[in-house]
Amino acid sequence: MEVKLENLSKRWGKVVGADHINLDIDDGEFVAFLGPSGCGKTTTLLMVAGIYKPTEGTIRFGERAVNHVEPKDRNIGMVFQSYALYPHMTVFQNISYPLKLQKIPKEEMIKRTQKVADMMDIGHLMDRKPAQLSGGQQQRVALGRALVKEPKLLLFDEPLSNLDARLRLSMRGEIKRLQVELGVTSIYVTHDQVEAMTMADRIAVMKEGELQAYDPPDVLYDQPLTLFVASFVGNPPMNFLEVEVSRENGDYHTRRDKFDVIVPTDRGEKAAGKGKVILGIRPEDITVADEGVNGEIYTVEPLGRDDLVTVHIGDASIHMLADPTLGLKMGQTVTLGFNTHKVQFFDPETDKSLLWTD
Repeated sequence: MEVKLENLSKRWGKVVGADHINLDIDDGEFVAFLGPSGCGKTTTLLMVAGIYKPTEGTIRFGERAVNHVEPKDRNIGMVFQSYALYPHMTVFQNISYPLKLQKIPKEEMIKRTQKVADMMDIGHLMDRKPAQLSGGQQQRVALGRALVKEPKLLLFDEPLSNLDARLRLSMRGEIKRLQVELGVTSIYVTHDQVEAMTMADRIAVMKEGELQAYDPPDVLYDQPLTLFVASFVGNPPMNFLEVEVSRENGDYHTRRDKFDVIVPTDRGEKAAGKGKVILGIRPEDITVADEGVNGEIYTVEPLGRDDLVTVHIGDASIHMLADPTLGLKMGQTVTLGFNTHKVQFFDPETDKSLLWTD
């Protein structure tokens, strides 16, 4: 089922929960709403669910406007952060409850419930109650309850937040696998960029109720439209430096105190002559090199596969990922090379990209 949000807004007096959100979700697509707490992602999801009524704008399922359709009539399945299982019911009763409300015949209800439970690998737990289950098993029950209705739209509200890191990793894979196999259109709310990047076909990045960007993960990562998107997407976060870009002898130089890097023409020409701009570069695009910019190592943080190294260049700090076998030490002077084909430039006044926005 296709979902369209048209100028969707939600306000409580002067408090803005969502501000003129416009986006299309294709049939069978997995879309993540990503952003920090209070950005409006859950507010938008609850409007899609019918729990909140929009202040203005339209929600369409296909061509049908559903603003005034009750949640129970929207053919959606919802999975909450808190699981919201009935503690006095068994696994079977929890999963089958939506079918009971629909007055599905008993034989059909048993068949569908068992099928979903087996799909979720909890078919052997049907007689247990939620208190007898692990967090991961409870989450599978909640997901099974949403799926048993065979909904046209699945809504997830930070469903993995209560799980430990290892379980989150496995459940991410399980949810994505099920979504692809079933082909159910899905909206997934999260503040965890790793969840969004690994699971979603497209990501809607939100800040203070506004949609900042809506793109596939690789586009968000390589072509961030705003300073906020660039800073929020990526771990470790992108480095930002205030520089001036000028053209000299055909080359585009980016300069600040003890920093002078030549960037490609296609990037430099969009930032040249604009005064002070913000240069962004990711830690993985910086290496220890024979030629480049000199700096002093401030800290070395072992991460296992890489070392996260902080280097002071003049009054600026740069984070880079280095091979642990280099044996870098605090206080050591190093020369940094930059992958200049990956640098970003932003307008400090508008926070918009100088490369990817008009």
